Amino acid sequence: MAARITLGDITVAVTRKDIKNLHLNVHPPDGRVTIAAPRHLSLKAVRAFAIDKLRWIRQQQRKLVAQVRETPREYLNRETHYVWGQRCLLQLIETDARPRVEWRGRRLTLFVRPSADCARRAAVIAAWYREQLRLAVEPLMSHWEQQLGVRAGHLFVQRMRTRWGSCNPRSGGIRLNTELATKPRECLEYILVHELLHLRVPKHDAAFVGLLDCHLPDWLNRRELLNRLPVRHEDWA
Repeated sequence: MAARITLGDITVAVTRKDIKNLHLNVHPPDGRVTIAAPRHLSLKAVRAFAIDKLRWIRQQQRKLVAQVRETPREYLNRETHYVWGQRCLLQLIETDARPRVEWRGRRLTLFVRPSADCARRAAVIAAWYREQLRLAVEPLMSHWEQQLGVRAGHLFVQRMRTRWGSCNPRSGGIRLNTELATKPRECLEYILVHELLHLRVPKHDAAFVGLLDCHLPDWLNRRELLNRLPVRHEDWA
């Protein structure tokens, strides 16, 4: 059972794990705070760590409250969807053929069987976005691995509820959120460079920021653009 720390109006749930370092998270949609702590660390020490991070916690909570989310998608005619930051209207065509998606200009056409329900339509669209992201990231990966002097072990493209990407410096694995295929391409490049740099510098320290400044001087603008855009609706129940 998790212990609890109260910091004014903030309650922090603390769980013990076989880990070396403390891990602090602020979770969507309401800013719930958790800390995973090494088993040997006292609750007093965990509390001191949380107090030191209190300003950051409140900042993250404010971001979550202000974050704009898309309305739930039903995958119906003339519904709005986005491809690489461009607004498109969905055209639904029911046909007794293999499901597929076509993107032309500002129209996204979804071909599905007449029996396909909302969940099936969503799955077809999700698979298409995943493929679009893979096709877009391959040349970027090749370019940036050479520029940064790193080599990713594996690339995983998947749905991620709370992150745009992640990196495991030990295995070299890079994970990218399929939702990036709905955002401008410069956002994908920023996230990819960010994660690849973690193969050189695991933490978000001064050295890491210095490398970002050197290799992608406008990374702050790209990050701000990504943070301004609405994110996908999620059912957190």
